[in-house]
Amino acid sequence: MRPMSLFITFEGPEGSGKSTQARMLVEWLESLGYDVVATREPGGTRIGEAVRRIILSVEHSEMNPRTEALLFSAARAQLVFQVIKPALEEGKIVVSDRYADSTMAYQGYGHQLEIEDLKAITRFATGGLVPDITFYLDLPVEEGLARKARDSVNGGEKLNRLDLAAVEYHKKVRNGYLKLVEENGRWHVLDARKPPHTIQEEIRKVVRKSLEGRPGPEVKR
Repeated sequence: MRPMSLFITFEGPEGSGKSTQARMLVEWLESLGYDVVATREPGGTRIGEAVRRIILSVEHSEMNPRTEALLFSAARAQLVFQVIKPALEEGKIVVSDRYADSTMAYQGYGHQLEIEDLKAITRFATGGLVPDITFYLDLPVEEGLARKARDSVNGGEKLNRLDLAAVEYHKKVRNGYLKLVEENGRWHVLDARKPPHTIQEEIRKVVRKSLEGRPGPEVKR
């Protein structure tokens, strides 16, 4: 793997603004001349997008949590081996809107499936690929869900099956994320209630530091 390659992921509860921040980061990196691959979970490939439609459809309210976890992992496996690993091997920067930590938070802590089982499935699905940097955008559950509902009314994405889960479920997911943050040093916690451009500056500061000393375009200050 070339030294310049960097794998960055964004995580957060519903309505945290992680997709917006991921997009802003990609645009900034590209403006500096870096070769960036932007993707999302579930999705990012033809197969993954098909799985995404199944997972998120409100028509599938009967979906078992184990089925949900396996579908996410199947889409992830396709994404890793078709898109992410090849891009990293070519020395590119990959920015993903969600990755394997979502499974631990949503299916593990949210649905309370066995974490060790999910870790084993994830290792198989990803070949052990772990992000270099993970940004976690945090905010109270009620506020995040209100944002999602407001955006859907104002022309944004419609609420999906996971959005419509009980508030208590979403609180378990958030608490799960906060536990994951404590496990290692690749996490950077951001207050999602701050203005988007303030958050983005905090993100760029971390990324600038990671890019220092790597071959590639000069990083503007």
